[in-house]
Amino acid sequence: MSNVNVKRVKSSEIEFKDRLVSIQRVTKVTKGGRTFSFSAIVVVGNENGVVGYGLGKAKEVTAAIAKGIDDAKKNLIKVPILKGTIPHDQLGKYSGALVYLKPAAPGTGVIAGGAMRAVLESVGVKDVLAKSKGSSNPHSVVKATINALVKMRDPHTIAQLRGIELSKVFNG
Repeated sequence: MSNVNVKRVKSSEIEFKDRLVSIQRVTKVTKGGRTFSFSAIVVVGNENGVVGYGLGKAKEVTAAIAKGIDDAKKNLIKVPILKGTIPHDQLGKYSGALVYLKPAAPGTGVIAGGAMRAVLESVGVKDVLAKSKGSSNPHSVVKATINALVKMRDPHTIAQLRGIELSKVFNG
């Protein structure tokens, strides 16, 4: 992700809430029988513009979730949020998953499917319309949603980049 907008955040300063997106039981077949382990994808966020996701794998469910949370805290990004929604429409893509995020009026709520909902609620978006197209694999959907959020740009930075007043950004 070589994007201008990716702002790495230190996890030590912030209090996070974690959400378990999905957990899978994976089987490795050896000559001695089957070996079970668990794979967990977790999203962490401070519900104020910072979000990250992580993958944890272990023999027990709790250990897999703990590893996922630790991994998520290492991959945090900052997302611009305006009045409880996102600044503009955005497409996000990862592998076979394609997600579309659209700003919504106050009071709409988070209209999004499973894996997307976890990411959007963790980042602190209160009103958004979202559609997941293509793959419904939770890993891909989470990464596509993060990809869309990374591409978000807020009007203040655009005004600074272009060297114009904030009012001119909206008028086109």
